[in-house]
This record gives sequence, C-alpha cells and structure tokens, in this order.
Amino acid sequence: MNSDTLKVEARMAAFVRRKKAFEAQSGEVSGVLSEVLVEYRGVPLAGFMPINTEIDPLASMAEASEHGMVGIPVIEATATPLKFAQWAPDTELVVGAFGAKIPAQIDWMVPEILIVPLVAWDPKGGRLGYGGGFYDRTLEELRAHGPILAIGFAFNAQMARDLPLETTDQPLDMIVTEDAVIIIKN
Repeated sequence: MNSDTLKVEARMAAFVRRKKAFEAQSGEVSGVLSEVLVEYRGVPLAGFMPINTEIDPLASMAEASEHGMVGIPVIEATATPLKFAQWAPDTELVVGAFGAKIPAQIDWMVPEILIVPLVAWDPKGGRLGYGGGFYDRTLEELRAHGPILAIGFAFNAQMARDLPLETTDQPLDMIVTEDAVIIIKN
C-alpha cells in the first residue's frame, strides 16, 4: 500500500475515534491546556477555531488573550504556510476565502506558541492532519525563523501507534489532551 492510501485509511479511522470522543465529552475540555498555557503568559500564541468534531481550545485562548497576543490562522492560498490574525473573544469573525472563520479586521501577528489541530497523534510527536500540509509548511517556516512551541491539542482517543508519516511532516513538541500532557523528547 502506498503512503497516500495509508494516510487516507489512518485519517478515516481517526475521524471515527474523534467523533466518538467529541460526542462523549461532558463540559469543558480545555482545562489542561489552560494549565499548560499559564506557564507561557504573555508569549504570543495562535490557536484555532474548532470545526466539526475538533476539540475546542477557545476557553484557553480567551484566558491567554487576557495576558498577551492571541491569533487564529488565515489561509491565503493552497500549498502555502498559514498566516495569523490577532483574535480576542469579542473579535468579529467572517467566513474567509477557504471557509474558515477569520477576523473581519486583520491585524497580523507571529506566534511563538502554536496550538495545532489534528486528526491523529502519536506518542513520539507525530501528527496526522487533514492532508493539505498547511501546518507542516507553517511549522517549518516558523522554526526557520526562531523557536516555536508546537502543541497538538486533541482527545486521548485520537492517539495512534503507527502513523504513516513522511519526512515533510513536522513533529509536535507537546500533546495536550482533555486530561494529560505528553512532552515529546526530540
């Protein structure tokens, strides 16, 4: 089986696990993420606007925005790194060119911490995304300009042992779930 086929199958299985975890959640799931981010108060960070069955980081992002700059991703074109627009809980959002919510008024920022959505993760910091390569390109670009802390935020159920990863897949530095923090030793 080729790499693309393996990734498609891994994504399909992970989507099923994520959906079950999403449906089973009760109450706030970002408490552990908030605890992690307390250690980095004031450091510019970017999160994401959750879609479908993604775990929701918005409460943690709102708390962080009280102490420093927070951004959300903006997709400008396919096969390019993401850019980040400043965000706060009261930011007016509109639907962007690629269907993701973005601020109506764009003020760019560069994060030093990136909260990364994902479909599946492994205990070694591997991440399986949606297949567009946006976060891999973004992490590669950010890391070329300085240190960046890449935090994968996901449900425990999204963990997989053998992800079909490629050399272009950027590793995560940490995984935060609804009840755990996994520090990756690279």
